[in-house]
Order: sequence, then C-alpha cells, then structure tokens
Amino acid sequence: MWVDCKKICLKSSLLLFLLCATNCGKEHIQRNPYLSTVNFQIEINTNLPQYDGLRFAGGALRLPQGGLKGVIVFNVNGSQYLAWEASCPNHIPKSCSRLELKGVIGQCSCEDYRYSLATGQLINNDTGLSTPYPLLNYRIEHYGNTLRISN
Repeated sequence: MWVDCKKICLKSSLLLFLLCATNCGKEHIQRNPYLSTVNFQIEINTNLPQYDGLRFAGGALRLPQGGLKGVIVFNVNGSQYLAWEASCPNHIPKSCSRLELKGVIGQCSCEDYRYSLATGQLINNDTGLSTPYPLLNYRIEHYGNTLRISN
C-alpha cells in the first residue's frame, strides 16, 4: 500500500513539473485588441506598371484590397518583401487611421504615429503609449514575378 502511494505521488510530482516546465517559461503574446482578423489572398504581378514602386529596395506600395484598410507591401532588399496591414495598430480603425506612405515610413494621420516599414515598429514612441503595438504583419510568398499576400 505504501509503495503504491509513493508511486502515485512521484508520478503526480513529475506531471506537475512537466506542465510547469512547458508553460511557465513562455512569454505570453498579447493579440492586438484594435485589429480584427480578416481572411484574404491577393496575387500581384510585379512586372505590371502599377507595381513599379516594388521593383527596387526600399520601394513600398499600398494596395486597397485585402486587410482592414488595405495592405502595404515593402521591398526590403530587392528580393525580399514584407506585407503589413495599412491600418494604424494603436487605435480602433477609423477614417484617419489608414497609413500614408512617406518613403520607408508608414504614418497615421490621427495621432502622427510613424512606423518603420522594414521592422513594423513604432518609431516615435514619445507619444506616451504604455503598450505600443507594431504593424500587423501578413504572410507574403514570392514566386518569380508574382507576390501572394494572405492572412
């Protein structure tokens, strides 16, 4: 009887240790409460003239389709691309929250928040935000001259 109790206690302790070891050390990722999830898929051919802005490193273009307020596509280095939600991530979407492109910066006209299109991070965090959210990143795949952007 005593041996069975020891086995049960040992197994329970081991199980508790494993549960804590797998969950206790992980950092909790907080979902942006302002931006809802929308499903979409866009394909663009970068050979077409309307996408000329994406042919060079540092080039950016806002697409009106997809996402909440559109999608911003950014050419990182000539062959790698990033795709971002075109709505400011630090407040509920409204008419002034669609980001305007200013070179390699996305700027929100509501509060003048500015975001790096290379990293998605808020670059003027002197605004007093306690938890500044970065731009919402979308999946982008590159096949020859075609970019497929999706969520």
